[in-house]
Amino acid sequence: MKISNRYVCNNCAYENSKWLGKCPACGMWNTFQEEIRASKPAAPGRLRVEAVSLPSIPAGDVKRCSSGVDELDRVLGGGMVPGSVILIGGNPGIGKSTLLLQVAQSIAGQGGPVIYLCGEESLQQIRLRSMRLNVDSAAIFLLAEQNIDLLAEYIEKIKPATVIIDSIQAVYCSEISSIPGSIAQLRECTARITDIAKKSGITFFLIGHVTKEGVIAGPKVLEHMVDVVVSFEGDKSFSFRILRAVKNRFGSTDEIGLLEMGPDGLHEVLDPASIFLSSQAVFTSGNAITTSVEGSRPLLIEVQALVCPSGPGYPKRMATGIDQNRLALITAVLEKRLGFHLSACDVFLKVTGGVFLKDPSVDFGIAAAIISSHLDIIIPADTVFIGELGLSGQIRPVPYLELRLKEIAKMGYQRVVVPKQGKLPVMANLVGIEVQTIDEILELIREG
Repeated sequence: MKISNRYVCNNCAYENSKWLGKCPACGMWNTFQEEIRASKPAAPGRLRVEAVSLPSIPAGDVKRCSSGVDELDRVLGGGMVPGSVILIGGNPGIGKSTLLLQVAQSIAGQGGPVIYLCGEESLQQIRLRSMRLNVDSAAIFLLAEQNIDLLAEYIEKIKPATVIIDSIQAVYCSEISSIPGSIAQLRECTARITDIAKKSGITFFLIGHVTKEGVIAGPKVLEHMVDVVVSFEGDKSFSFRILRAVKNRFGSTDEIGLLEMGPDGLHEVLDPASIFLSSQAVFTSGNAITTSVEGSRPLLIEVQALVCPSGPGYPKRMATGIDQNRLALITAVLEKRLGFHLSACDVFLKVTGGVFLKDPSVDFGIAAAIISSHLDIIIPADTVFIGELGLSGQIRPVPYLELRLKEIAKMGYQRVVVPKQGKLPVMANLVGIEVQTIDEILELIREG
């Protein structure tokens, strides 16, 4: 057995034969860590794998299993695929362990044993959480073992349907000399878990830490090794949580799941409008309603803007729920095309419900909220704005217009302002107003 020393960058996994002060790949300082690796002896000769033509492989639908949480199944593409490895990442305390403990209870109730490997908490701590969540299935087996080399033996003995690793940064492989959570340990442990999953058909859930920037800790190769990467998002100031697929080999990455954290665990949100819309019947100036499509789900969202004279110095542009550069761009378009003197004003924007919007179709609603606050004119509460704002002040068409209009009509709104894009779908009790430029919406808001 040959022993070799390598130096690996903890930030980007770049390898080098000697220690360096600065990583030549990512440019970070003092990130190299020495790792001692023992190379295994060459394996004996094995039979060659024959190539198989594509049409000769039988086609069949993937048989999925329910996790017991409909919103999680939606994000996974319809349920769990046997033999898949699912990585769930999120901020500390967001509810990752709570979610997977509830998933374990549901799977165990379907007749499949579950192994819950708790690498960061004691068995007593897990038991206290399970009592609060009313999780008490005898088919859930807690395992306080961090050595990944022994996992195959427990799987052979218990024969579980699902294995939960909490967390992947806490387990280690004895053949790697570095500490748990290091680059080499993450790659080796994930590779072994993936190998077990593909050979046995067992579904694995891995909980992953995130960095202060909000990305999953460890090398990017970790996300490439697993089948599904789910981001568990939310603000601790709100009780609502969002599941979002970052990667999914078995389904779409556009779907989101909505959950609410309660004293007895996470619950599915059956009425998304309760999150993003105010219960008040009368709006104040600076409020506007818009829509965002997440996967196949249209969401009605309230946008709040506040425009006020700025003090000495540069005007402020602060946004919660959208990218701050996007707010600056919309503000610049309004100043240029409508003649508003917003360079002397502070502009604050907030998207209710704690969601982060990337859909460009909400630009129109944001612009309407800023105009309403600047002119101090109240937008009627029964009006919804849909459209992408161009730099020329043009309101550009958006996809899934009919899907958005159906949701708007279902929620009882009476008017919708949309970009002119051919024939407008007809909806009962919903009046459609088509506009082409931002100047037309200015006149519409002034007329009320």
